[in-house]
Order: sequence, then structure tokens, then C-alpha cells
Amino acid sequence: MNNMENKDNTIHVEVAYALPHQQRIVALEVPETCTVREAALQSGLDKQFPELDLATADLGIFGKSVSAPDSQALKNGERVEIYRPLIADPKEVRKQRAAKVKARKEAQ
Repeated sequence: MNNMENKDNTIHVEVAYALPHQQRIVALEVPETCTVREAALQSGLDKQFPELDLATADLGIFGKSVSAPDSQALKNGERVEIYRPLIADPKEVRKQRAAKVKARKEAQ
């Protein structure tokens, strides 16, 4: 079966996951009622990346976070993205950086 071929009641989607040093994109044919979460689970990416918990991971479509991945249906051609958890709070990192700059200026 050609992956781009649209069979009755199915759509073509991709599921992507990336680490700093590697990425995977899986092409899937899924039922047209498939949700964002279901596509992520069907991708099998949790077998390649054991740290992934697809049942709870934050998900998006083409770079935009999806607030209800368990109920939002996909459209033909969409790419589901699996997001990694943040290592540090961006606001806290900026605060720490600003504090270091301030301390350097005061020391001079």
C-alpha cells in the first residue's frame, strides 16, 4: 500500500519525536476518527525511546500545543509532535542569568 494513498475512511499522518542528537518521524495510515493521542500511541516511538510515556506526554500539531489530545481528531496530512518535558523553567533561567550579570556589574 502506498503511504500517500487515501483508503476509505483512513488518513495519512506523521508522528515526530526529537532529541538534541536524533529524531524520528513515523508515517501512519489511521482511521479518520483517530485522535492526536491515539496516533502517538500507534507510532511505536515509545519502543525506540523508552523514556517516553505516550499516555501522558504533551502533544502538538505542526508546532502548536494541543490542549485535548485525547479527544481532538486528526486531519489528513497533519504531523503530531511529541514534546519533551522542560528541564528547567525558562523564567527561572532568565532570572538566574540576570542575577549573574548584575553581580558582575556590581563587582566591577
